Amino acid sequence: MSEQRRGTHWLVGLAAFVIIIAGLKSASQIVVPFMLSVFIAIICAPFMATLRRYGLPTWLSILIVVLIVLVGIGSLAALVGSSMDNLSDQLPTYKQNFAKQMEALFSSLNGIGIHISDSRVQEYLDPSSLMKLFTKALTGLGSALTNIILVIMTVVFILFEVVELPKKLTLAVSDAEKSLSGVRSFVESVNRYLVIKTLVSILTGVMIAIWLWVIGVDFPILWGVCAFLLNFVPNIGSIIAAVPAVMLAFVQLGAFSAGLTAAGFAVVNLVIGNVIEPRYMGKGLGLSTLVVFLSLLLWGWVFGPVGMLLSIPLTIIVKLAFEANPRMHWLAVMIDSNTSAADTNKDKGEKK
Repeated sequence: MSEQRRGTHWLVGLAAFVIIIAGLKSASQIVVPFMLSVFIAIICAPFMATLRRYGLPTWLSILIVVLIVLVGIGSLAALVGSSMDNLSDQLPTYKQNFAKQMEALFSSLNGIGIHISDSRVQEYLDPSSLMKLFTKALTGLGSALTNIILVIMTVVFILFEVVELPKKLTLAVSDAEKSLSGVRSFVESVNRYLVIKTLVSILTGVMIAIWLWVIGVDFPILWGVCAFLLNFVPNIGSIIAAVPAVMLAFVQLGAFSAGLTAAGFAVVNLVIGNVIEPRYMGKGLGLSTLVVFLSLLLWGWVFGPVGMLLSIPLTIIVKLAFEANPRMHWLAVMIDSNTSAADTNKDKGEKK
């Protein structure tokens, strides 16, 4: 009987999951701006708390934070938009240069006895199609930010709510201290992850942009922004970000510069991913490669390009929620990439 109940419980849970995913996809036009607002608010909350500790009133702290966000998003949007327009204008020239570079490469290969069809390879490796794909993805992200007024207003209301949340929990819950402690622990974990990941991603984008500018690759700021955004996607994000920049370097400057571009991406991501990020974030927030891939597919299908960029932070938040709940801790262990880290987290939970 217990086995039947357990099976029914799993079936009901799976059905609820499918219904929730279908509902999120149907309401994606509303949910995506709200998700962006929540993530922006979580990242800005520590800075607002710092301003309040220095004696600034809540409304002034939020005003300063919102102005900084508006200036940052506006400047970034202007730079990326200008780069994308110039990139679209240069696509025919890049296509001609690509044909010349491939012709020279195949002539060298034919000289050593390796015969490859020039036209067939160029048919599959069309740089203009790849650039259009990235442009479309960035346009999809930009369309989510078109309702910038709605996003910023939601951020403001969330930040005001963050200030009042402890008082509301104290009044609403009988065992307020225990509930507040659990909520505070979960929020601090999510906040720490998002802030550190954002700072590390900014560092990645800046270093990539500087390296490409030194080499002489066109639109270094655009590729730096791509590296910043895709750094939120572990394992394969850096590879996806490197592909268009390497191809552009090959088309524009030749094979040697393309190799330098690829080497720059590899060095930056190895240093940041294996040295800097683990030092400040720890090794307990990893996800298995399978979970990363499935998260990209699921959230990308539900929310489009924005869902793919936010897929890993969303899954990390779900994992932190599982770790905070003793009954769901086994799910956090299953999706973790490091079993030793999972054992450590379990031991910490038992000590508490």
